[in-house]
Amino acid sequence: MVKAIWNETVIAESDDTVVVEGNHYFPLAAVRAEVLRPSATTSRCPWKGTANYYSVAVDGATNTDAAWYYAEPLAAAAAIKGRVAFWKGVKVG
Repeated sequence: MVKAIWNETVIAESDDTVVVEGNHYFPLAAVRAEVLRPSATTSRCPWKGTANYYSVAVDGATNTDAAWYYAEPLAAAAAIKGRVAFWKGVKVG
């Protein structure tokens, strides 16, 4: 079981992650929806497409843009559609 932990709280866990470039992409259903806050931030990957971000909020603290997903990934990254990955201090393992 792979877990994502931030601020000493498990925010996602699944035995069905997809690893791309060293990042575990969790099924959206495996992420605690109440910790995600939509963000206007986007970035572009040449082979995955446009990434959208969520900030993560736990116990009154917010980790801005600490999660990302590809709503419409390019064909080469189709396996991560509907999945979320983490960074910026979120421990995944």
